[in-house]
Amino acid sequence: MESKHIVGITETVLRDAHQSLMATRMPFSDMEPILPVLDQVGYASLECWGGATFDACIRFLNENPWERLRKIKKLAPNTPLQMLLRGQNLLGYRHYADDVVEKFVEKAAINGIDIFRIFDALNDFRNLQKSIEMVKKFGKEAQVAIAYTTSPIHTVEYYVELAKEIQAIGADSICVKDMAGVLTPGDGYRLVKAIKEQVTIPVIVHTHATSGLSQITLQKVVEAGADRVDTAISPLGEGTSQPATESLMISLEEAGYSTGLNKEKLEEVANYFRGLRDKYLQSGMIDPKMLMADPRALIYQVPGGMLSNMYSQLKQAGFESKYEEVLAEVPRVRKDLGYPPLVTPMSQMVGTQATMNVITGERYKMVSNEVKNYLVGKYGKSPVPVDDAFRRNIVGDATVIHHRPADDLAAEFDQLTEEIGELSKNDEDTLIYALFPEVGKNFLKNYYQPEPEVVRIKAYL
Repeated sequence: MESKHIVGITETVLRDAHQSLMATRMPFSDMEPILPVLDQVGYASLECWGGATFDACIRFLNENPWERLRKIKKLAPNTPLQMLLRGQNLLGYRHYADDVVEKFVEKAAINGIDIFRIFDALNDFRNLQKSIEMVKKFGKEAQVAIAYTTSPIHTVEYYVELAKEIQAIGADSICVKDMAGVLTPGDGYRLVKAIKEQVTIPVIVHTHATSGLSQITLQKVVEAGADRVDTAISPLGEGTSQPATESLMISLEEAGYSTGLNKEKLEEVANYFRGLRDKYLQSGMIDPKMLMADPRALIYQVPGGMLSNMYSQLKQAGFESKYEEVLAEVPRVRKDLGYPPLVTPMSQMVGTQATMNVITGERYKMVSNEVKNYLVGKYGKSPVPVDDAFRRNIVGDATVIHHRPADDLAAEFDQLTEEIGELSKNDEDTLIYALFPEVGKNFLKNYYQPEPEVVRIKAYL
C-alpha cells in the first residue's frame, strides 16, 4: 500500500463534544482524572476552551475559566491546547473594543492556549484583524476558520477566494468550520481539493455528525488533502457532536494514512468517558435525542444545538406544535438577511426571528434589536446584500455603516475595570465582567466572598 500523508487529529471532548451534546455542562472535576492520559494519546491538539465553555463555567458550574485553563495546561503540558474565538465578539455576544480583544488574547496565550481558532459569523475578516495580530504577537498559531454554509452564493469558488484572503492576512492555518453538519462527502472533497490547490498553509476540517454523513465526509476531505480533522472520543461522539475518534482512526489507517494516535491510550480514554456518559444520561444532562442523526439538518441548514434549543423554547412557551412551521421559516429568514451562516450569534438571531414570525402570525411584526443592528452593518457585511426595501421596512432611514464595526468603539478596558471595582483583583476578573456583565459580577461576588458553609447547607435543605 502506498504511503500517504500524516493526518493530525484534534480531540474535541473537552469543548465542542460536550457543548453539542449537553450544553457545555462538563465540570473540570470530570476532566481532571483523564487529562494526563489524553496528553499521551498523540493528538495534534486538544480543543478545551473558548466557545461556550467560558460562559458555562461562570453561569452554571461556578468555576473560574482562567483557572480551568491553567489546570488543563498543567495536567496536559505536551499537547497543544486549542480554543474557539469569535473574533471581535471574543466569547460574548457583542463586539468589544480593540483594547479588550488585545487583553483577552494576551491572557489566553499566557495561560496556555497554543492554537486560536478564530472565526466571524459573517466571514467578514475585518472582524478578525485585531485577534490575528495579537495571536501572532504572542507566537501562537492563528487558525482562521471559514464558517461553512450552503446557499446559492456559497459556491466552491466563493470559499476558495475566502481561503486565499485568509492566507493573505497572515493566518497560520485554515479551518473549514461546518457547524451544522451540512458538509457532504462530495462537496467536502471538491472544496478541500480546490482550496489546497490555491493555498500553502495547512487546511483543517471541522464538522458535526448531526446529519449522519460526517465519517464519510472526513474520509473524503482527507483524500482531498486535509491536514487535520476534528473528532470526539466515541462515548461523547456522533449525534450532534463530532464523528468518533477511534472509528475514523481505524478507517484512515486502513486506507494508508497515519494519525500518530496511541491505540491503547485511546481505549483508556474511551473507557473513562463511557462511565461519564452513563452518568450524564442517567442524570438527564444528555438527552438521548442528541445522540441520533437527524438528516433534516441538510434541509433546514440548522445546527443540531439550535434544533434542540428551538424545540425546548417552543415547548416551554406551549408552542411545540409550531416546531415544523418554525423550521420551515428559518431558511426564508436567512434568505431575507443575506444568507448569513447559522453560527453564533447569527443562529440565535435567525432562529428567534423565525419563531417570532410564526408565533405572531405576521412576518417581521416583531423584530429584535440584534437583527436591527445587523441590518445597519453593526455586525459586519452580510454575504449577500440585503434588499433595500426590506431593510427600510425594518430600520427606516437608519444609517448603514460600511466600515469595520469596531472602529466605532472607544477603548473600554480601563472603564470596565473601574465599573467592577473591588470585585476585580486582576485583568482576568475584568475580562470575566467585560464578557458577561451581570453573570460575571455575580460569579466574582461568590468567588471572592463565598457564603458561609452554614448558609450553603441551609440552602440545600
